[in-house]
Amino acid sequence: MKKVTLVLDDGTQFHGQSFGYEQNVAGEVVFNTAMMGYPESLTDPSYAGQLMVLTFPLVGNYGVPPFSVESNGLPTFMESDKIYATAIIVSDYTEQYSHWNACESLGDWLKREHVPGVTGIDTRQLTKVLREHGVMMGRLVFEGAAEQPSAEQEDYGTVNWVERVSCKEVIRYHEGAGKKVVLVDCGVKANIIRCLLDRDCEVIRVPWNYDYTAIQFDGLFLANGPGDPDRCGEAVEVLKKQMSQSRKPICGICMGNQLLAKAAGANIYKLKYGHRSHNQPVREVGTTCCYVTSQNHGYAVDASTLGSDWRELFVNMNDGSNEGIRHQTNPWFSSQFHPEACSGPVDTEFMFDRFIEAL
Repeated sequence: MKKVTLVLDDGTQFHGQSFGYEQNVAGEVVFNTAMMGYPESLTDPSYAGQLMVLTFPLVGNYGVPPFSVESNGLPTFMESDKIYATAIIVSDYTEQYSHWNACESLGDWLKREHVPGVTGIDTRQLTKVLREHGVMMGRLVFEGAAEQPSAEQEDYGTVNWVERVSCKEVIRYHEGAGKKVVLVDCGVKANIIRCLLDRDCEVIRVPWNYDYTAIQFDGLFLANGPGDPDRCGEAVEVLKKQMSQSRKPICGICMGNQLLAKAAGANIYKLKYGHRSHNQPVREVGTTCCYVTSQNHGYAVDASTLGSDWRELFVNMNDGSNEGIRHQTNPWFSSQFHPEACSGPVDTEFMFDRFIEAL
C-alpha cells in the first residue's frame, strides 16, 4: 500500500498507508466516535468537504452493502446517491470482511468512487490534537504524487456546502398519499425521507433556496446539511416569509434546527470540534427524560439570542449546547440531533410522530 501523509494546518503530520483511491485531497479534518455505521456516514451529505476520522480502531470488517435502490427511488442501505466525505482516515483497516449483506470491501468501494482511504494512523492521538486545537483544515499527500497537482484547500467555513449537495429540482415521493409535506433539501439523508413516507406522507423535496410559500401543503420539514448555516441566507428568508403568513407545522433536523433558529432571530456559532457520534446524551427541557442520540454537526445555536416567543426544547448534557428549539404557541420545533439515526440509536424517532400529530 502506498504511503500517505496527513498534514494539518498547524503543521502536525501523521503517516499511514492508502487503502482507497490515491489522490491528493484537502478538507476540514473532523472525528467521529461511533463504533459502526461507516457506509451511512460516508454517504451522509453533511460530511461534504470533510476528512472523516474514525476513532473506533477496527474498520472494514463488515464490508459494504449493495447500492440497491427501492421502488420509491431511495437507496436501500445508504443515505444518498454517493460518497460525500472527501476521505476516510482509520487506525486499522481490514480488507477481509464478513457480513450477510456485504457485497464488496470498503477499500474497493472507495476506489470505485474515487475517495481516498488511509489506515495505520493513530486516530486516538489525532483526535486528541483536534480536541485540543479544534477542528482544522488538512490535506492528504500521497508518496510519489509529485506529478499530481496539490489539492486546493478551500476554507471550509467560506463555502456554501448546502448549495453543492442540495437537489437541483423538485422531487416528489408517494404522490396522492395522506398529508403533504414540503421537505427543504439542505443535504437530506434518505432515512429522513423514509421516516416521513412510513408515516403515509406525500413528500415534496425542494432545493435549499426554493420559494415554497405558494405551494399547498400541510407541513414544512427542514433537513440536515453540511457547512455554515450563515451561508444559507436565501433559505432563511424564504422560511421567514412562510412563518409570517402561516402557522403550519414546521420541524427541523440538524441544519434545519439552525435555519429555524436563525429565522427566530438567533445567532449561530462554531463548536470547537463538533458532535459526531452515536452516544450524545440530550435532555428534553422541563422533563427528566434524557435520550441517547446520533449527531453530526459542527455548528450550534446560541440559545440566549432566541426571540422572546421561543424556548429551548433539548439541551446537550455534555457541554450544555442547544439541541433543539420550539415556539411557545405555534407548532414549530426542531432537533439538532438525528431522530432518524441511521446509523445510531432510534430513541428519539418520536420527533417524526410529533410532527405528524401537528399536521
